[in-house]
Amino acid sequence: MSTEERLLKALHDEHASALWRYALRLTGGDEGRAQDVVQETMLRAWRHPQVLSAPDVEARRWLFRTLRNRVIDEWRARQVRPEVVTDAPPERPTDDEVDAAVESLLVAEALRRLSPAHREVLVECFYQGRSVSEAARRLGVPPGTVKSRTYYALRALRVALAEMGVVEEGDG
Repeated sequence: MSTEERLLKALHDEHASALWRYALRLTGGDEGRAQDVVQETMLRAWRHPQVLSAPDVEARRWLFRTLRNRVIDEWRARQVRPEVVTDAPPERPTDDEVDAAVESLLVAEALRRLSPAHREVLVECFYQGRSVSEAARRLGVPPGTVKSRTYYALRALRVALAEMGVVEEGDG
């Protein structure tokens, strides 16, 4: 087995299961498509030897970004060439709608990676639009705890998004 093959196998062993779970979420639970996207991502890694020898964090970021881009490309291709033929042309979402949908999926995945306490406070304050005092009442904790959890939850969310390759570690 060549060095390149060993590096690709190690990359696959390290990241394939996480990539598959991520792909499964992005493809709406379609296991076949998720598997295809992971295989395509690994093939692209093999074609870019610098990824094989990159540090784990950089390789993981590259893999997740490549997988995400592949899913977006497939989605856009299906929008241009829909499978069902109708009398009226299908409405195509704008780039903004596509980006918003993908961002929504990515944030949902990142939220799943947070602790329940951090996830709860973000849902109450940002998704439900509750004030600190309203969130505190609903969660049964003091307002200071809501503020503190929100601060640390946002930091943890940024780390999760960085691990997924969505944002750079230093982005602010």
